[in-house]
Amino acid sequence: MTENQSIINELKPFLQEAWNKSGFSTMTDVQTQGIPLILAGGDVIAESPTGTGKTLAYLLPVLNKIDPDKRNAQAVILASSQELVMQILSEVQKWGEGSGIRSASIIGGANPKRQLEKLKKSPHIIVGTPGRIYELIKQKKIKMHEVKTVVLDEGDQLLVAEHQATVQNIVKATLADRQVLLFSATLPKHTEQAAKELAKDPEVFHIKKDTTIESADVEHIYFISEQRDKIKILEKLSRLDSFKGLVFMKDIGSLQVAAERLNYNDIPAAMLHSELTKQQRQANLKQFREGKNEMLLVTDVAARGLDIKGVTHVVHYDFPRDLEQYIHRSGRTGRFGAEGTVISIVNERELRDLKRFCKELGFVPEEKGFYKGKIVGTDRK
Repeated sequence: MTENQSIINELKPFLQEAWNKSGFSTMTDVQTQGIPLILAGGDVIAESPTGTGKTLAYLLPVLNKIDPDKRNAQAVILASSQELVMQILSEVQKWGEGSGIRSASIIGGANPKRQLEKLKKSPHIIVGTPGRIYELIKQKKIKMHEVKTVVLDEGDQLLVAEHQATVQNIVKATLADRQVLLFSATLPKHTEQAAKELAKDPEVFHIKKDTTIESADVEHIYFISEQRDKIKILEKLSRLDSFKGLVFMKDIGSLQVAAERLNYNDIPAAMLHSELTKQQRQANLKQFREGKNEMLLVTDVAARGLDIKGVTHVVHYDFPRDLEQYIHRSGRTGRFGAEGTVISIVNERELRDLKRFCKELGFVPEEKGFYKGKIVGTDRK
C-alpha cells in the first residue's frame, strides 16, 4: 500500500470518499508530513511554499477530529484576510460534505447581527480574522471551552506585532490540552519563535521545494523599463492571446493610478486592496476568476494566501523587496505542475537584484521584448 493510501485510510469514510472524488493522485510533501503528525495529536509548525496544498494538510485531520453530534465549536481557524477566510470556508464546506459538520465565517467589517445568527447555529468549525473573533470571545458570544484545535493559516501574517497579542489571547481562551497548528509559506526565525511560545513541544518542519510538484514549467522572464514606461508594458501584456495575470504593486496609490490608466485605454483591469469594501473585493475577485477581467492588480497583503486557478502570468510591476516576496508572488502561477510565466518589469538597478534572486533559486531569467504584439527574445546579454 502506498504511503498516500495508508494516510487516507486513517481518515473517516466521508473524507476518504471526498479524496477519491477530488481527483488528486498524490499527496504533496506538506500533506504527507503534516497529516500524520496532526492526527497523532501533536502541535505542528510547518513552512511550505505557496501552492503546495497547505490548507488540506491541516484541514483533513481537523475535520477528522470533529464530533458532529456535539453542539459546540471544536476548531478555530485564523487567517489574516477576509478573502483567505472565505476561501478556507469553502474548502471546509467542500471536504466536510455529508459529514454533518457545520462551519461559519467571522470577519471584521461584516454585519455583526448576521454573525450572531451564524453562531446560534452552533458551528463546529469557526474560520475568521483574529480581531472580530477575539471581540466575540470577550462578549462570550463564541464559547471556547470545547475548542481543541487552533489553526494559524499564513501564520507569519498572524504573528506580526499588530495581531500577536490578539492571537495569543484567542489561543489562551481554549482548553489547556489544545492543539496549535501553524502553516505558512514563509517562516522567519522570529515567527517560528513566537509560534513555539504558543505551542507545546511542536514538531517543526520546513519544506523548501515540494518534490511532488514539478515547477519546471514556470518560465522567469523580464523586460527592461523605466518606472514611467512600465504601464506601456502592462498594456501590451494585456493584449496577449492567453493572458490571465496577477500584477503586483507596492502600494494602493500606484495601483489606483495604473488601474485608471489601463481602464482609460479600454483595458479592463480589476483591483484588489485593503481599502475596497468587502463587496467590491469579492466582486472583483469573482470577475477575475470567471475570466471577465484578464488582469487583477493587487497589493501583497490583499493577495496573501489566495488560490486563483488558471493564473497564466504573475507580473512584478513594482520589484519585490526581498527573495521571500519574489517566491510568494511567483508561486501564484504554475500551481500543481501547470505552466506559468513570471514577468519582472525592471530598471537596470532592479535587474541586478532579480539576477541575484534567480541565482539563489537556481535559474537564469531571460530578457524579452515585444515584436508585433508577441513576446520575443532579445539579443542583449
